[in-house]
Amino acid sequence: MPSRKRLDLLDPTPFDWDDADLALGLARTYRWGGHSVWPRPLSVAQHSLLVLTLSRQQARHPLDVRQELRELLHDADEGLLGFDPISVIKPFLGPDFKAMTQRLQAAIFLRYGLVSWSDEEKLAHKRADRVAAASEALHVAGWTRDEIRRTLKIPLKPLDEDPLLPLYGGAPWEPWAPEIAADRFLAELAALKQRATA
Repeated sequence: MPSRKRLDLLDPTPFDWDDADLALGLARTYRWGGHSVWPRPLSVAQHSLLVLTLSRQQARHPLDVRQELRELLHDADEGLLGFDPISVIKPFLGPDFKAMTQRLQAAIFLRYGLVSWSDEEKLAHKRADRVAAASEALHVAGWTRDEIRRTLKIPLKPLDEDPLLPLYGGAPWEPWAPEIAADRFLAELAALKQRATA
């Protein structure tokens, strides 16, 4: 890790990384197999901030800080692993890979004081995650709306407006440079942790 810490992927503990390690790992791990219609690929860090923003917007009641942390960190294992497998290959990775990612996620939940989703919370999270995926497919990966429905099997409509634009500026849906994605993810994580301990 950049912090000089060591992470055993097969036996992770909550003390094996710094927040900056995680932010940089997520900023250097790419969605959509690293493919993009933009000059840069889309990072999991930027996706995580999008899902958090959508979850806040779609919640029937304001999320508490632990729920927001869980939304931000829902793909944190991918940042520690440095790998976001596209959905079509996941069935071929097998139960050992799934067990490894579950151990990573358990260490993440323990480090940040998170608890598992309830069934209702999981459904709400999945909706935000799928809306994000549909929107990314259209605006970043170059899929058509019909392909998103028929090929990707996402029944939810992509968003036209980028929810991150009012927060960060820039061009709508443009993938951020890794250092920018890392800084923005780390800032959000630090703010949520501060609220959680206040």
